[in-house]
Amino acid sequence: MERSEVVKLLQQHHVTPTRQRIEIAGFLFKRHQHLSAESILNGVNSEGGCVSRATVYNTMGLFTNKGLVREVLIDRERVFYDSNNTDHHHVYDVDNGELHDVSHSDIEFAALPALPEGARVLDTNVIVRVSLKE
Repeated sequence: MERSEVVKLLQQHHVTPTRQRIEIAGFLFKRHQHLSAESILNGVNSEGGCVSRATVYNTMGLFTNKGLVREVLIDRERVFYDSNNTDHHHVYDVDNGELHDVSHSDIEFAALPALPEGARVLDTNVIVRVSLKE
């Protein structure tokens, strides 16, 4: 993504395009990917950027709140930021720590739980955890 495209994307989501946010978004939106905050920090800085750990965490919180990325919580210690914010589910490989996208059409629900009166489903987020180890 060109810098001008990154700036436009941030502005479309009502995010002020600071240098650090542009560097983080530029790295994150190269392709659809699932990255931890540490991976983003290391990736941005290895490409010549200069962002701190706190800036990455704050920026990813902002990007999540503004709908730029989806936060995928695997457990208390593993959070991925998904640059593909279209509706989809995930398969998490516990052996190698990789997260993969799964189309909504690949998962069927027999039924949803009873909802409180007047409530509506906004989203479903299924994470299928897999392992090849016994």
